[in-house]
Amino acid sequence: DAMDAMGGKISARKIAIEAGVPVVPGTVEPLQSAEEALEVAKKFGFPVMLKASAGGGGKGMRFVENENDLKSALETAQSEAMAAFGDASVYVEKAIVRPRHIEIQVFSDTHGNHVHLGERECSIQRRHQKVIEECPSPINDANLRQRMGECAVKVARAVDYVGAGTVEFLVSDETREFYFLEMNTRLQVEHPVTELVTGIDLVREQIRVAWGETLSFTQAEVTWNGHA
Repeated sequence: DAMDAMGGKISARKIAIEAGVPVVPGTVEPLQSAEEALEVAKKFGFPVMLKASAGGGGKGMRFVENENDLKSALETAQSEAMAAFGDASVYVEKAIVRPRHIEIQVFSDTHGNHVHLGERECSIQRRHQKVIEECPSPINDANLRQRMGECAVKVARAVDYVGAGTVEFLVSDETREFYFLEMNTRLQVEHPVTELVTGIDLVREQIRVAWGETLSFTQAEVTWNGHA
């Protein structure tokens, strides 16, 4: 159920909003027409992002700088989304120009325990694919890590999540404000970065949780040492 709930970007946005987690200003329903897209874009102000609800890897995504480009960009995004995912649903949100992309590792068990294991900075990308991930983030401090971690845990708790997951955020490089982007409901390939700085074996923990055991650590016991 958690995977289904977080599998669509629109439904994930709704869940984050209900959980009190900040999201980028935008729609929470698929766009029905170019006219609606223009109305919303004018409300939030250009530039805007068009995103496929079922999207990933940059497919069905378009950056739109002005209203003259909006209609064609919407048609292209919808066509690309349908071809890639079998779902043409597209929504619009305010574009955060040159944001940081930071993800938070979360872990939950079947006994209602939810913790976060800090961030991985993944802003260096090529064609919307992550190239380098590191921890700690160059811009993060203890306060920002705590606030982002608490929001990530809120998302996990909202869907009764179990196991390892990653909650992704966009972070303004200027204001340090952050916004929920999506949740990856799996143990990602970049998890060793987190293992190296926390000393926690996430694969072992995943197996323990699947076996029905409680997490072997509490939030207070998670510490970060060094750089990876």
